[in-house]
Parts: sequence; C-alpha cells; structure tokens
Amino acid sequence: MLHPVKEQVPSANGSLAKAFARFGWIGFWLQVALGTIPVLLMVYAFLFAGAGTRARVLLVEALTLGGLLMLAFTTLWSYRYTRLAKQIADPTRRPPRSAVQRVAWIGVAASTLGIVFSMLVMLAEVAVLLSYFLRAPQAGVPVIQTTGGGQSTWVSAIDIISLLALMLVAFGELIVLAFSLWLLYRSSAATAEFSGGGK
Repeated sequence: MLHPVKEQVPSANGSLAKAFARFGWIGFWLQVALGTIPVLLMVYAFLFAGAGTRARVLLVEALTLGGLLMLAFTTLWSYRYTRLAKQIADPTRRPPRSAVQRVAWIGVAASTLGIVFSMLVMLAEVAVLLSYFLRAPQAGVPVIQTTGGGQSTWVSAIDIISLLALMLVAFGELIVLAFSLWLLYRSSAATAEFSGGGK
C-alpha cells in the first residue's frame, strides 16, 4: 500500500502541468487573435497616415513599437508555458520549483511592461486628440481644423483605429498578466510537487 503523501504528488504534478498547459494555450491563441487585429489596424493606419497632417511623435512611436514587441514576447512566453507543462508532467525532466516560479515571474513582468507601454501611448494619443477638439468650434466636430498659422490638422477615423489597436494590445496583455499571476500562485502553492527539485 502506498503512502498517502506519495499518492498525492502525481495528481498534484498533473494538476500544475494541466494549469500551465491550459493557460499557456489559451494565452497563446488569445494573443495571436488579439495581436493580429492591432497589427492589421496599424498597417492600415500607416498606409493611410499620409492623408493627414498630424506630426508623428518619436516617443509615441517608440512606445507603440515597444508595446507590440512585448505582445510578441508574451505570446511566445505563453507558448513557453505549454512546453514547461510537459516538463512538469514528466518526473525525470521536472524543473525545480524556483525555475517554474522564475518563468511565471518573467511572464508577469513582461505583460506588466506591455500594459505600461500601451497605457502611456493611449494617454499621449488621447491628450493630442483632446487638444485638437478643444481648439475646434464647440458647435460641432469638424474633420479638418485650421489653426491660426494656416496649417490644417486632421482628426479622422485613423486616430480612433490607432487607439483601438492599443486597447486590444492592452487587453491581451492584461489577460496574460492574470494568467501569469495565477500560474505563479499555483507554482508557489505546489511545494509537494517539487520535493526532489529544490526550493
């Protein structure tokens, strides 16, 4: 007859491995779906951005690129969760608990950084749009506003497309952050699973 504690370890290992596999695949495909939409919207916006006269801000473009790069990284990191799940399920290849927690912490940090990038760009974009609308006549919403210097500035659907793309990226990163925090909690609570793997 097996000792009760030894009987619980395989089921606990299977439970943690299933959690990493499940949340890894959900996070991966969700980010692929949510990441494709912003990329297509941004391509559309860049193709038609020449129609407007809004000056591009280098910092905003750098933060936007950083947010998209973080989305790509967290998508790959979600796939990494699925590979880690196979290692956890295999007693001969099971990594130490500290390695599993480190993987989850990297996911938390990356998705948090992606959210910060997206929020900063959204704040900058909304501030620019607000300044354009505050200068417009309050009786209506013109498509083109001519300033005193004679230079026209456009506020168009492309500006909203850019904000929508950023919101989708932030939404995807927020979901991955929630998944990573849950996996970090699960790996921290599952000390019995790593009895042979160190702290």
